Amino acid sequence: MFDLGYRFFNTAGPMIPEIHYQIPPLSRVELPEVLPLVREGKYFVLHAPRQTGKTSCLFALRDLLNSGEAGRWRAVYVNVETGQAGREDTARAVRTVLGSLVREARTTLDDAFPSSVWRDALESYGPDGAIEAVLSQWAAADPVPLVVMMDEIDSLVGDTLISMLRQLRSGYGRRPRGYPHSVIVCGVRDVRDYRIRSTEGKAFLGGSAFNIHSESLRLGDFTEAETRALLGQHTAETGQEFEDRALEAIWDLSRGQPWLVNSLAYHACFRDRAGRDRSQPIPASRIFEAKEEMVLKQRTHVDHLAHKLREERVRRVVEPLLSGGGVETRLQEDDVAYVRDLGLIARGLPLRIANPIYREVIPRNLGSVVEPTLPHETAWYVDESGALEAGKLLEAFQEFFRQHSEHWVDAFQYREAGPQLLLQAFLHRVVNAGGRIEREYGLGRMRTDLLIVWPRSGDIPDAARQRIVIECKVIRGSLQRTLRQGLDQTRQYMDRCSSAEGHLVLFDRSAEKSWAERIFRREETAGGAPVTVWGM
Repeated sequence: MFDLGYRFFNTAGPMIPEIHYQIPPLSRVELPEVLPLVREGKYFVLHAPRQTGKTSCLFALRDLLNSGEAGRWRAVYVNVETGQAGREDTARAVRTVLGSLVREARTTLDDAFPSSVWRDALESYGPDGAIEAVLSQWAAADPVPLVVMMDEIDSLVGDTLISMLRQLRSGYGRRPRGYPHSVIVCGVRDVRDYRIRSTEGKAFLGGSAFNIHSESLRLGDFTEAETRALLGQHTAETGQEFEDRALEAIWDLSRGQPWLVNSLAYHACFRDRAGRDRSQPIPASRIFEAKEEMVLKQRTHVDHLAHKLREERVRRVVEPLLSGGGVETRLQEDDVAYVRDLGLIARGLPLRIANPIYREVIPRNLGSVVEPTLPHETAWYVDESGALEAGKLLEAFQEFFRQHSEHWVDAFQYREAGPQLLLQAFLHRVVNAGGRIEREYGLGRMRTDLLIVWPRSGDIPDAARQRIVIECKVIRGSLQRTLRQGLDQTRQYMDRCSSAEGHLVLFDRSAEKSWAERIFRREETAGGAPVTVWGM
């Protein structure tokens, strides 16, 4: 036990109660569901996206089982990620994992696990039998049932992963006296994905390598109440309050994703100099500043998601969301489940990106190859009063699109969403210097909604800022029908955003039309409000 004199919001690694604000880990899993599985000797899966609290939950469950409050158990946690460096070298990976298991047994259970046991097992049974042999001897050495928790199981790849899972399965019939009574495997992916592929591009044939699992439990994000409770711990301990709009902003931006919640709050309360003045409340503006820094500097969590966007399985799901694919879009169930396991899309229907921060990260990352090459500067599009001249900005983009779209759209991995990505990259280049862009898109929407929030000058409340709606649609079929739909959608979005300025951008992907036919600007009216229509 130690005391730093204060606690803070955790953005890396498992929770340590003495130094981190936290939602009690076991309150986030259904103990009435988990404990019976352990008692009944089940082998099961706990999975969740990265940095959502899986390891903290496993630590808490291990400590609960070892405390005697839930009965007599020997519970040990081991992170098998140590074997990842072995890749397809099963012998190297298994040797490393067994070494980690021995250390955890000694540390957690004070179990004098002799090194000779696992060395002899490797020599006698080889890498594809050593883990089974060691677990068998360990379980038989003490009448108290053994519970093993294997974290980061899907960090292993190829033959190493298959060997590990098959060894766990092969001793299943000898439990509880001759094998661990219960095993929990934990990772990002659900176990059903282990049988689909073990390494990128390598299909695994022959069914599941872990078909004895009884349940797949998923650790979810914070609820809104849990998010507010976590933030309330800071207020209770320091006296520093969050303004109501700041509390709303943290929830609205993160939708309870634990790392995002902690990261936004940590930046606002500990990294920002003004935020460290505990006599001053945290305003919403500081939360938006924290979000912007997180996105621009590609913090570890955000960088991991950006890396996943390059995977073909992810592209097949995310690209139709970006382009607003219609109801005829067909997605593979396994791909959708995989992307949902990564945390990129929300649970349930309709299919949508998990939260507004991810909605911003995805197009900004995919358009990052374009943005640095754009010569446009913010000052070119700001008038003497400090207002953003959106018409002038879109006129410049229209000319840029005419000259360069064929080159850049073809360069995108997400080619179907290329025009929308190109527009957003252009807007980022100009708007980033003081303003922000909010966006909505998703499967079946047939459009992308963009809202530019511009400060005009100084640090003023959101309600007083310039709010410009830009609606993007791809012309499908009749131009007039698409125009009518687009005007109606633009007006609805303007009403929802309390915006007095609206623009409708229509992308024509038809190869038969000339640029003279595709490029136009016209002034229309939608529900009594003026809307400028841009053809491209």
